[in-house]
Amino acid sequence: MQPDSTADSRSIRLEKLQQLRDQGASPYPYAFQSTHTIQELRDQADTLLTEATPVSLAGRLMAVRGKGKAIFANIQAAHERLQVYVRKDEVGEESFEVFNLCDLGDFLGLQGVMMRTQTGELTLRANHLEVLSKAIRAMPVPKVKEVAGERVVYDEVKDKEFRYRQRYVDLALNAGVAQVFRKRSLIFQTVRIYLLEQQFLEVETPTLQSVYGGANATPFVTRHKALGIDFYLRISNELFLKRLVIGGFDRVFEFIKNFRNEGIDRTHNPEFSALEFYQAYADYHDMMRHCESIFERCALAAHGSTQFEFEGTTIDVKAPWPRLTMLEAIEQFAGISFMTLSDEEVQALLVAKGWHLDGSFSRGRAMQLIFEESCESQLVQPTFITDYPKESSPLCKQHRQNPELIERFEAYVMGWEVANAYSELNDPIRQRQLMEEQVERGRGGEAETHPLDEDFLRAMEYGMPPMGGIGIGMDRMVMLLTGQNNIRDVILFPTLRPEQFGE
Repeated sequence: MQPDSTADSRSIRLEKLQQLRDQGASPYPYAFQSTHTIQELRDQADTLLTEATPVSLAGRLMAVRGKGKAIFANIQAAHERLQVYVRKDEVGEESFEVFNLCDLGDFLGLQGVMMRTQTGELTLRANHLEVLSKAIRAMPVPKVKEVAGERVVYDEVKDKEFRYRQRYVDLALNAGVAQVFRKRSLIFQTVRIYLLEQQFLEVETPTLQSVYGGANATPFVTRHKALGIDFYLRISNELFLKRLVIGGFDRVFEFIKNFRNEGIDRTHNPEFSALEFYQAYADYHDMMRHCESIFERCALAAHGSTQFEFEGTTIDVKAPWPRLTMLEAIEQFAGISFMTLSDEEVQALLVAKGWHLDGSFSRGRAMQLIFEESCESQLVQPTFITDYPKESSPLCKQHRQNPELIERFEAYVMGWEVANAYSELNDPIRQRQLMEEQVERGRGGEAETHPLDEDFLRAMEYGMPPMGGIGIGMDRMVMLLTGQNNIRDVILFPTLRPEQFGE
C-alpha cells in the first residue's frame, strides 16, 4: 500500500476495486456510525484506555507504515489525524485482505480500543475494519515525518492553480487551509450574533435585479428566457434593504454574494461576500461605532485578542479607531493642501502624476483620485476616512457643515478598504436629481455610474426615515484575521478560467 506514483495508478485502483467486489466487500456502503471524533478520543483518552472502551471511527487513510501481519496507519477525520494499528490476527484474515487492497485516500470505518505505543502515541487498535469509499484517483499526498515531536511536511502541495481548482484536495491535504475556512465561518457567526444582539433583523433580497444599483460598478448581465428580458446579477443589495426600512423594519442586515464585472487581483474577485446593514434614525457616526465593534469582536473570536500579526505587522483593531477627513489624510500623507489649489493647479497635478479621470473634470472626483493614489497604501492601522466629495456617491446625505462634501466614510486596514458607509440620503426630490446627474455623467464617458431606479424613487416618496447604512467586505475581513494576502485563499471556490479537460 505505497503511495501511487505511476501514470496508470487509476487503472491499478480500479483493479483493486474489482477485487474488493469479487471478495464480497461493499466498497461504497450507505453509512457508518462513529462513536467519537478524533479530538474526543484525545480528550477522553485516560478513561478510554483504563476502561478499554470500544470505539469506532471513520476517516480517510493518509499514511501507511510497515508491512506483513501488523501495520500502522494514519486516519484523518475533520482535518485531525490519529494513528491506527491493524493486526491480521485481530481483525481477521478477510478484513486484513480488504485492508491490503486499500490505498491512500480511501475512507475506512474502524472499530477497536485505544492504546498507547511504546513511544506514547495514542493509537486506535483495530479489531474490525471496512471500506467506506474506494478512491480511484490518487491524491498528491505529501510525505510527513515527526521530527523532535513536531509534524514536518515534505513535498507540500503548493501549486496555487491546482489548489484553487481542486479545493477538495487542498482541504484534504492542508490542515492549515481548512483552519482558515473554519475561522471564516466563526467570523461570519460572530458578526451575525452581534447584529442580532443589536436588534437587527436578518433578511434576504434578490440576486437577479431588473435595475442594478447601490454601488458604482459594472454588472454581469443574464437573460431570462420566459420573461424575454435581461436581468443583472446584483452589485449591491443596498436599495432593497432601504425599501425594507421604508416598510417598517428599522434595523435590517444581510450577508450576500455580490457580482461585479471587474478585474481579478489579490483583493478582488468578481463574486465576493459582503455584509450590509441599515439602521433607521442613525447616521454615519453610529455606523463607525458598529464597524469598529464588529472588527473588535471578530478579532477576539479568531485570536483571543484585538491584536494580530499580518505580514509581519501587528494590527490592533481595538476601538475607537482614528478618524481622519479625506482632506486631512491628503495633507498628512501626501503633503498636499488641496483646498489651497485652484482647479487649474489640481488638473496640472493630475497630469504631472499621470493620474487619469474618466469623463469630464470635477474637483471632487479629482480630490478622491488624489487620495486613492497617494494615501490608501499608507493606512495600515484601522482608520476611518470621512467626509468624501459629493461626486463620490448619489445615495448619501450632504455634509452638515460643507455642501461640497457628503457624510460618507470608508474604513481602511493594511491599505485595503474594508467598509463603506453613509448617512443615507432620504430626500426623494434630491435623490432623483442626483440619479439623473449620474445618468448624464455616464453619457459623458464616466465609467461605472449609478443608474436611475424608478421603483426605488417611488418607494422613497412614501417616506424614508433618516438612517445610517454600511457595507463590509467580508472576504477582506477574513483575509486580515486569518493572515492571507490573496482573496482566493479565503474563498473556497474562487473565480478561474474554465479548465480544459481532455487535452
